[in-house]
Amino acid sequence: MAGVSHREDLAGHPDITEMRDRYARVLGGRDVALVDGPVFLVGLACAISPWIVHFSASQPALATHNLIMGVAIVVLALGFTVTPARMYGLSWAMCVMGAWLVVAPWIVGSGPDKGVIWTNAVLGGLTFLLGLVCTAAAMRSGRAAR
Repeated sequence: MAGVSHREDLAGHPDITEMRDRYARVLGGRDVALVDGPVFLVGLACAISPWIVHFSASQPALATHNLIMGVAIVVLALGFTVTPARMYGLSWAMCVMGAWLVVAPWIVGSGPDKGVIWTNAVLGGLTFLLGLVCTAAAMRSGRAAR
């Protein structure tokens, strides 16, 4: 039987530089791969928040707004996962969306209660912070590419 469990150090392999280059191309500068999941979850939470916090009946305009914003954040998260090199340039948009989510209860809604305000403030803050992380990673990988 062949000794397949035998491991050698690859440092002496003749194709090590090509293998490293290929590995770097496959990863494509994915510094924030772990951020895609939380962005998706925040978008999902935003989309279903009107029914979780029970303000879909009392604030129908804000419920529609949160549903649309949540779907948009989920689409951004999926874009970050599928085509990160192209989509991380849009990560600044998440910062804008997060700030908008914080002020939306007073602009889109009418007389929001504490639950609506806290829900949008937390979701908006998380969206803003995740957008900052994605923007920093995009800037860092952009500097490294130059």
